[in-house]
Amino acid sequence: MSDAGEAGPPSQRCLSVVMPCYNEAPTVAGVVRRVLASPFVGELVVVDDGSTDATRPVLAELADPRLRVLLQPRNQGKGAALRRGFAETTLPYVVVQDADDEYDPDDYGAMLAPLLDGRADVVFGSRFHSSRPHRVLYFWHSVGNRLLTMLSNMATDLNLTDMETCYKMFRQEVLRSMELQEDRFGIEPELTAKVAGGGWRIYEVGISYSGRTYAEGKKIGWRDGWRALYCIARYSRVARRVKTFAGG
Repeated sequence: MSDAGEAGPPSQRCLSVVMPCYNEAPTVAGVVRRVLASPFVGELVVVDDGSTDATRPVLAELADPRLRVLLQPRNQGKGAALRRGFAETTLPYVVVQDADDEYDPDDYGAMLAPLLDGRADVVFGSRFHSSRPHRVLYFWHSVGNRLLTMLSNMATDLNLTDMETCYKMFRQEVLRSMELQEDRFGIEPELTAKVAGGGWRIYEVGISYSGRTYAEGKKIGWRDGWRALYCIARYSRVARRVKTFAGG
């Protein structure tokens, strides 16, 4: 468990958590409880993205003054859910949390540390730059992640080790400065490109990771990888310059 002292007094509930979820009935209640157990969390915004299983009834049974549940009328994708959730946050710092129990809220303290002491504007939680526990799963999935990260780094001139990580934490003003467009998993390279393009200070912190198999409900696949490639190109500095030139 992260040392609360790394990121200020435990009573300082300065963190908004945005949790998109789609058909996560087996795990969502446990993840909500773990998030709300963090001493840093002041609000949790869950955006149900049109679930067709028992996720919504499960969420309806959860009660906490810091919890808000927003219901999308139909499945629109992770990016669309994040846009809605981001717009509802009110606290100085915002983090993305998946509802599938792959990421550990105990890592919030380590991620908050460079934000609270003024060194960073954005912190990425890296699954590949860490001595924390990791479940061993798909080789080719990890190769794909590293390839997309490398291509993203080439487009943004960053040296991240895990662009596709769920755990991205922001100062509130960083999110307010961006107009996000991607509806699905292309939101990850879009966020990365727009953070880099905005000149924000970025840190990376090692996190633990307990990945799921596809049989256990993992949703991202190769089609999302192709979309990520498109988004890396679309939101690159070169693409922005071409768009600016064409518009001017």
